[in-house]
Amino acid sequence: MTSNYTLRDEIRDYWSARAPTFDQQVGHEIFSEEERQAWRELFLRHLGPGGGRSALDLASGTGVISHLLDGLGFQVTGLDWSEAMLSRARAKAQARGAKIRFVMGDAERTLEKPESYDVIVTRHLVWTLVDPLAAFREWHSLLKPGGKVLIVDGDFVSDTLVKRLIRMFERLSGRATAAHTQDAMRETHERILRQVYFSKGARSAEVIDLLRQAGFEGITMDQNLQRIHREQAKHMSLLKGFERATQHRYVIVATKY
Repeated sequence: MTSNYTLRDEIRDYWSARAPTFDQQVGHEIFSEEERQAWRELFLRHLGPGGGRSALDLASGTGVISHLLDGLGFQVTGLDWSEAMLSRARAKAQARGAKIRFVMGDAERTLEKPESYDVIVTRHLVWTLVDPLAAFREWHSLLKPGGKVLIVDGDFVSDTLVKRLIRMFERLSGRATAAHTQDAMRETHERILRQVYFSKGARSAEVIDLLRQAGFEGITMDQNLQRIHREQAKHMSLLKGFERATQHRYVIVATKY
């Protein structure tokens, strides 16, 4: 690895390597119309109908959230740093006939035009940020006055009783060794996690504090995600579904006044 290969480069390459199987995982792709409707209702609750307003889906991956926003009537731009992810997102848009603009860019340094969006949405991005305060200031600059950022995220790091039970079950069943053997990227993931800002877990209180420092106001938190988690759990093992339901997961909405 060369000396100018940065943590951001490693994060980009890690997710590029994950692109071929990204949509096979619960929590990435949506596997039922019931879960899709639960996501629609969440966005409508906090953002209202699109009505042609401009929306930026940051770290858009294969475009799952971009397509939800497009279906609600937003004019959507999906931004991701991985060409492998963007390729799959564009293919989906072409198959659906959706007019979503997908562009390559760093979510912390987007190079998008200031005050060009009514809405910014991120899902499971904040916990991976290298410099969240700088990122939040960037997002604040991209929003028009009155614009909102909606963050779907959580603490996926902190050790919990449920996590310990899952590890114990995997050891007893022999699954831990098999999983470790099959997952060649686990070491990369753990090395990245040790270096990001929220290496100890993205707790909502700290995210809210950083949003305030970045200039956002009218900040609210919503933890009413049970319907989404319930639908996702139908496609997971019992223990994994219980873990998801008991994690510190949340939606934070903040406004630029």
